[in-house]
Amino acid sequence: MTSAFKSAPNAAFKTEWHILEPLWQGSETVVKQGLPHDRLSPAWQILLLGDGSPTRHLQLLTRETIEVDVIDMSLIGRDLDGAPNLIKVVPEPRLRRQVWLRTASGQRLAYAASWWDADHVDDYLQNRSLPIWTSLARLRTELYRDIQGVHYGHSVPLERAFGQQGPFWGRHYLFWHDGKPLTLIYEVFSPYLAKYLGSA
Repeated sequence: MTSAFKSAPNAAFKTEWHILEPLWQGSETVVKQGLPHDRLSPAWQILLLGDGSPTRHLQLLTRETIEVDVIDMSLIGRDLDGAPNLIKVVPEPRLRRQVWLRTASGQRLAYAASWWDADHVDDYLQNRSLPIWTSLARLRTELYRDIQGVHYGHSVPLERAFGQQGPFWGRHYLFWHDGKPLTLIYEVFSPYLAKYLGSA
């Protein structure tokens, strides 16, 4: 198993986001090469390893508007927060945002945690209840989605939240803007998507 990220432990700050307990992790090299189809189906690879907007993909799959439930906006300062090591390139002080992506009819399809420069987050998320991509598209912000790792593992809180049994597939990536890192994002997708994508 490739270790995709590490961060220094900090007893003073408890990680309160839904990281997967890994069964397997793949690095940027795996992301670029893709996985054998007997490990992950082509349709799931397009969702996980492609650089398109997951919100747009989910809307196309379900034919429903994708809405955001913001469940956390926490100032974490300089803490590494148990996040992928790339959190170090996000300027301090940092803010962690957590959301559910769901259909308008209420089906949760994905979970995302993201880390932002707290001093500038409002420049990009003027309406915090919108999906990140929608907010940035409204501002005509040019972005590059740099996928750095893929994850497969368990999470009891996500099983409860999705109403689906794990293990789950996830990924983490950086958004770049004007040659600088804008935000680090960690996403996990619900197995419910097999209804549209087939078995992973």
